[in-house]
Amino acid sequence: MAGMDAMDLDSPRGAKRKADVLDDGNAAPRRIKALDPDVVNKIAAGEIIVAPVHALKELIENAVDAGSTSLEILVKDGGLKLLQITDNGSGIDKEDLTILCERFTTSKLQKFEDLQEIATYGFRGEALASISHIAHLSVTTRTNNSDCAWRAFYDSGRLAPAKPGQPSDPKPTAGRQGTQITVEDLFYNVPSRRRAFRSASDEYNKIIDMVGRYAIHCHHVAFSCKKHGESSTSISVPANASDVDRIRQIYGASVASELIPFSTSDDRWGFKAKGLATNANYNIKKTTLLLFINHRCVESSNIRKAIEQTYSPFLPKNGHPFVYLSLEIDPQRVDVNVHPTKREVNFLNEDEIIQALCEHIRSKLAAVDTSRTFLTQTLLPGGAWSTPDLQATASTPSKGEGSGARRTPVRPNENNLVRTDTNLRKITSMLAPATPGAGNTAASGSTAAPSANMEMVEYETVDRNPARCSLKTVRELRAAVREDMHHELTEIFANHAFVGIVDERRRLAAMQRGVKLYLVDYGRVCFEYLYQLGLTDFGNFGVIKFSPPLDLRELLSIAAEQEKEETTGKGAAGHGRDDDFEVPEVVEFVAEQLIERREMLMEYFMLEVSPTGELLSIPLLVKGYTPAMVKLPRFLLRLGPYVDWTDEKACFETFLKELASFYVPEQLPATSSAEDGGTEGGEETTLSAEIKSRRGHVRWAVEHVFFPAFKARLVATGSLMQAGGVLEVANLKGLYRVFERC
Repeated sequence: MAGMDAMDLDSPRGAKRKADVLDDGNAAPRRIKALDPDVVNKIAAGEIIVAPVHALKELIENAVDAGSTSLEILVKDGGLKLLQITDNGSGIDKEDLTILCERFTTSKLQKFEDLQEIATYGFRGEALASISHIAHLSVTTRTNNSDCAWRAFYDSGRLAPAKPGQPSDPKPTAGRQGTQITVEDLFYNVPSRRRAFRSASDEYNKIIDMVGRYAIHCHHVAFSCKKHGESSTSISVPANASDVDRIRQIYGASVASELIPFSTSDDRWGFKAKGLATNANYNIKKTTLLLFINHRCVESSNIRKAIEQTYSPFLPKNGHPFVYLSLEIDPQRVDVNVHPTKREVNFLNEDEIIQALCEHIRSKLAAVDTSRTFLTQTLLPGGAWSTPDLQATASTPSKGEGSGARRTPVRPNENNLVRTDTNLRKITSMLAPATPGAGNTAASGSTAAPSANMEMVEYETVDRNPARCSLKTVRELRAAVREDMHHELTEIFANHAFVGIVDERRRLAAMQRGVKLYLVDYGRVCFEYLYQLGLTDFGNFGVIKFSPPLDLRELLSIAAEQEKEETTGKGAAGHGRDDDFEVPEVVEFVAEQLIERREMLMEYFMLEVSPTGELLSIPLLVKGYTPAMVKLPRFLLRLGPYVDWTDEKACFETFLKELASFYVPEQLPATSSAEDGGTEGGEETTLSAEIKSRRGHVRWAVEHVFFPAFKARLVATGSLMQAGGVLEVANLKGLYRVFERC
């Protein structure tokens, strides 16, 4: 043995083979063998039963599936020593006890197609089988038509004797209707897994959290959970308790007193949602989300992030909400078989459902935002009011206080005062009104009556069912926007107050957030919003119809002639194309492209082109705003060379960006020659009535259409911040510091 080469010895099972062994040409390849069924079952059990709380979750779901109205849970050493659940459900027939713990034995699924309409918690028949391979499992059950209860013991999926030498058949015993499942010595044969648990108290806290979640969701079901050997229960919820009472018992009165109910549905996406969420008076350090999809407790990072983003404008910094959400989705749209523990599910139209849900919650929060309460200190004995005015405005005594008790008025710091009502007087109202014929609309643009500048267009509603967008490329483009989201900038837009337009030529506007003033390039921001709107409403755009139809080739000729003039004037280097391109060839090339793809353009973008080259309609993105039709020829011409028609994802992205550029409000000429760098005398140019009308429409749309839309729907991206789309120009607190030094 001493002279034997070390490589002649077999390596321990599971050890890595060294490189020289792998390179040995004489070594025989390892044969592939089927794993022992016991190993297979233990591997499967390790995937499904990760911790005691997962075993309990499976047992709770089985009990509720059996029609139980009362569940009693007993735990010892965090569930590792003992985990027992007793229910009063329908019980299990004696004949079924033989195969109860075999894998894939179930009463809820017959064929694979049944998964499309599965409405029960369990369906695969793996829970009890997995538990029996890693613990000592016993079942005591009695059905309604049985004279006695039956008790059976299981080991590795098969019936086992209660004691060595005894038969393994189920034994009759006394018992009430229902089922009692006892799990002892969990992970006794997987020591590495058992050693991984830190403490029994941590595992018990996880069990309490899971029991509490199901106790809140499972209406008309009583829950109780306690430690073995203790008389008091950790959770005790009666069957007739309401949702708010259940939350009060489990999470405390501070949560239950600030809950607001919500309920919404949408037949387009096939979902119903209801639940309870805390208002702006309550916040915690970490979001508590009790999420149930089709009554199954699951997790969803996308829903959690969206809810946190929805609450961020209403809560203090680092504040988070408590939300109980029950989401019911058409079973045919849900795939529950994507995770061994069914902790995660996939469902169709996830983005649309989350958006509709969060918009509803946001509206509920906004409706009760005026109910915020603040603690104040009562006036000390012998104290006096600082001014008579404050005495006159003192609040009335609160309930339970004496008639002489008053609340101490709090004098706010001037550097924290902000304008919170956009209907209050604005700085533009202080400017002198424009004289007739002067063409100065600086003041009238934002203070004119809405009826003067709003779009006087009649919209027709048609009975057309919204198309469901299931294209993978569109979902990827939406995901790319979410990944590039700038959270701080999105929050600024979601809570801003519009101040006014600063410069129409450079498309600059001012908005306020808190005590900070921002200068916004509304051209860039409108482009971002319109591109995102195109992704959100993909395949469901409105229609702007032309009557009579427009000649497509004539529009392309106008744009091509203009392009050639600009190219000739600036030189070929500026545009990357020859100066002497033939207009008819370019027009025909682009026209043929659009005519050839007219079916796709109509289906996805509502851009209708006839086979003979007539433009019948273009997409409608925004109600209340009409894009500048002078940009239409250039928009159509750019659809030829600037849209990648060879790749689906690139095609959708480039087309929607061109459409967004077409809809972006155009740069308007200056109101006077002095503003445009003209004569020193500053003589005002004579603007046509058409330009004046367009200026009023754009100003009204920016304030009343686009900025409110930014507040509700815009996902501000990091690229928008990098491009200088938003710039902080003033901070009230900083200005006060400057003035204090003066």
